[in-house]
Amino acid sequence: MKLNFSTLRRGVALLVACSLLASFPATDAAADEPAKPIRVLMVTGGCCHDYEAQKKILAEGIRARANVEWTIIHEGKDRTDRVSIYAQPNWADGFDVVVHNECYGAVDDVAYVERIARPHYEGVPAVMLHCSTHSYRAAKTDAWRQAVGQSSMSHEKSRDLEIEVVAPDHPVMRGFPDRWRDPNDELYKNVKLWPQLVPLAQAYGVETKQNHMVIWTNTYGQGRIFGTTLGHSNTTMEDPVYLDLVTRGLLWACDKLDESGKPKPGYGPVQ
Repeated sequence: MKLNFSTLRRGVALLVACSLLASFPATDAAADEPAKPIRVLMVTGGCCHDYEAQKKILAEGIRARANVEWTIIHEGKDRTDRVSIYAQPNWADGFDVVVHNECYGAVDDVAYVERIARPHYEGVPAVMLHCSTHSYRAAKTDAWRQAVGQSSMSHEKSRDLEIEVVAPDHPVMRGFPDRWRDPNDELYKNVKLWPQLVPLAQAYGVETKQNHMVIWTNTYGQGRIFGTTLGHSNTTMEDPVYLDLVTRGLLWACDKLDESGKPKPGYGPVQ
């Protein structure tokens, strides 16, 4: 029998090619898909602040810096008002993180407040801004205060605050000035810092003659929390330094911030 060496060579080449292909793992098509936006719920409203403007400042400012999609619930103008979504036992379902920018300090219903805190304890990340720290302070439960990471019942008079960074190497503080003058803001007095709070920046109180923590991270149960008491005025919230900070805090809470303070791949601003 005669061998057809041309056919034999083609067969060997085909076997080699198949062997080489088998040595490489199959391409993961999902790896090439763009990252899905972070689903953010913002709850805002209550007394004492321009929440109509602030919800737009925050939504537009963070969207320009991170891959997010917003659902915004804005209800109430008084300290005693309640938010309709909080009546639902699983109110945070379907969201990757909740931004709390609310001011309902006189709500004292313990079951209601503990229902708000529960999803964060179970693992839903949160961003706590300004008067959220003072919200629900009338309630005789520490659930919300533990979620925030600190207890605070009052603030000093509005004035320019000198913000001093105490953890410059933390990813959330990357790019934040060592010292930053925050114009016409309120310094919230720290009554208690809960054990899982990690201090990031402080400001000195001219009335209390002591430093108060104004930027921090917290762990509440399984939930990662970023918090700042800064942000009373629209001027503060509109400042790029503030919007950069809150964006990094949100990304950190969602575990989408790298060690250099940059969004992880796919979670930066959408071009």
